[in-house]
Amino acid sequence: MSVDPHKVLVRHIVTERSTALKEANSDYVFEVAKAANKLTVKEAVEKAFNVKVDHVRTMNVAGKVKTLGRNRGRTPSWKKAIVRLKDKQTISMFENM
Repeated sequence: MSVDPHKVLVRHIVTERSTALKEANSDYVFEVAKAANKLTVKEAVEKAFNVKVDHVRTMNVAGKVKTLGRNRGRTPSWKKAIVRLKDKQTISMFENM
């Protein structure tokens, strides 16, 4: 089964924590499609960036309630994946971030 990486990987997440994970363990953090599982995330990263993935951790991030004036709304829920690469490999596209 071929996986289209552009449908699975939504965006790369750049925060202080994700930068620390990248420097310490070669972990990269992505927002992924809600229907994606660990195997499809692994295949998508390997196909998109030509690297070998050691393991993948996924989690569902719940949306938050936000208030603007007297209106209340909700931010959307989304899925996050933390991908660890094998043998100190790196993704060169994200090294200068």
